[in-house]
This record gives sequence, C-alpha cells and structure tokens, in this order.
Amino acid sequence: MDTFIGIRFKKETAKRFQEFSRTHFSSHTEAMAAMLDFFLYNEISPKEKLGPTGRTIEASIKKRINSVIAILRDVEKSQTKPTAAMLASLFQAEEAPKKALILEKKSMEERRQVHPTGDELDPMEK
Repeated sequence: MDTFIGIRFKKETAKRFQEFSRTHFSSHTEAMAAMLDFFLYNEISPKEKLGPTGRTIEASIKKRINSVIAILRDVEKSQTKPTAAMLASLFQAEEAPKKALILEKKSMEERRQVHPTGDELDPMEK
C-alpha cells in the first residue's frame, strides 16, 4: 500500500480541489495525478493562456454560420430562383401558333386550281 504525505494548501484552494476531485475522479490522488499528467503530456504551463475560450469560439462560429446563411439566401433569391423560373418557362409544353413554312406556301399556291367560275379552290376542298 502506498503511503500518504500531507501538503498544506489554503482552505479555499483545498475545498475547490476537493469539489473538483469528487465530481471527476474517484480519489484526490487520482485527480492530482491526472492534472499533473495533463500539463506534462501537453507541454503547457498552468499559468499560460490557451487562447479564446469555447464560448467565444462558439459565438464567432455562429456569426460566421449566420453570414453564410445570409449569403446563400441572397444567392437563392437573386440567381437560383430566377434562373429556375426561366428554365421552367422554356420547357413548358405550350405550343406556338403553327405558321406555314415558306416552302409550304409555295407548294400550296401551285396546288391551287382555278375553278371554271373563276374562283380559286383549295385542293383539299374538292
């Protein structure tokens, strides 16, 4: 069995450590060892600042996401929907009024025959 040693801490610090240790670890020794290992493995000092906190990073990410959403909505309004409407109008099944082609006009005129009364008759009307 390992032996224990007493270390003197201020009362406030000792209470904070005990609360932290109880919530995250099964013993105070395990908590202290894990904290020391963390600083050793990550090669950082407890006095260093690690940069922005999780809350500030989350807030900036939310701002960026909201900006991207606004850009996408603008693109949809100004580009995607009008383009889709134009394509839909092109592919609608409306038939244009049928006009006789130039060749058809000539051939129709050649086919017409003059009736003995002088009236022109369409070959289809016979």
